[in-house]
Amino acid sequence: MDVVISHRGVFGHGLLVSLEISACTFVLAGVLGLVLMVCRISPVGPLRVAGRLYVSAVRGVPLLVLLTLFVFGLPEIGLVYSLFWTVVTAMSLYWAAFFCETMRSGVRAVPLGQIEAARALGLTFSQVLRLVVLPQGLRFIIQPLASLLIAVLLNSSLAAAVGVTQELTGQTQLLDQRYAQPLITFGAAVVCYVVLTLGVGRLAALLERRTAVPR
Repeated sequence: MDVVISHRGVFGHGLLVSLEISACTFVLAGVLGLVLMVCRISPVGPLRVAGRLYVSAVRGVPLLVLLTLFVFGLPEIGLVYSLFWTVVTAMSLYWAAFFCETMRSGVRAVPLGQIEAARALGLTFSQVLRLVVLPQGLRFIIQPLASLLIAVLLNSSLAAAVGVTQELTGQTQLLDQRYAQPLITFGAAVVCYVVLTLGVGRLAALLERRTAVPR
């Protein structure tokens, strides 16, 4: 336990880096997922096909394989970025496929009659999506989005496998190599991850109650 207490700053820094990776990934994946979702429900056939192919292809690749491809493969073709943003980019492209399907499930939960009524009023596809579908659909996917955020947080630990030793799991591995006390060091990391996931779940529950429509 002395190892954890004396190196609480190390754990704090690792936790901060993990949060930075997760936050950047969540935002970028959310934007890309929204674009993919629009493609998947678009009346334009080629866009629907492209969106479906992207989602199917990405969901069939392990995240660690994609991270390894980006971190070690891109420099081979002359694309060199900071390790942090390379990891964030790979994770964003990966999780965007899952965000797309989550958002699409929310869209499908909106009553069809409301969409038809909006179209009957002369609203365009983009107006129906922006004014009718998305505001209602988001209410149905608060918990699924929270689950995705938890998955992003937990899978940010894979960044340590491709060289991002500053994040929580990477820092824990370095401490374990130095002190050889895996039960204590990784136990502390487990506590950090559990606290994060419980916090996300609690926040999602609050948001769900605040946005619930009285029946």
